[in-house]
Amino acid sequence: MARIAQLTAILALTGLAACGDTLGEQALIGGGAGALASEAAGGDALTGAAVGAAGNVAYCQTYPSRC
Repeated sequence: MARIAQLTAILALTGLAACGDTLGEQALIGGGAGALASEAAGGDALTGAAVGAAGNVAYCQTYPSRC
């Protein structure tokens, strides 16, 4: 079971490295990464998705040259 959590965490972190070109892609990528990271940490996936989506959109809109 710990191996699955480790794999999930790696996939979540990989997702955080991607920004997306459009606002929808940014929200979707951030939401997916947030949900995976939250699940790996034993938290609520819906909350993780919301936080991840908001964080990725905010970052990409603030620093578009870094995405």
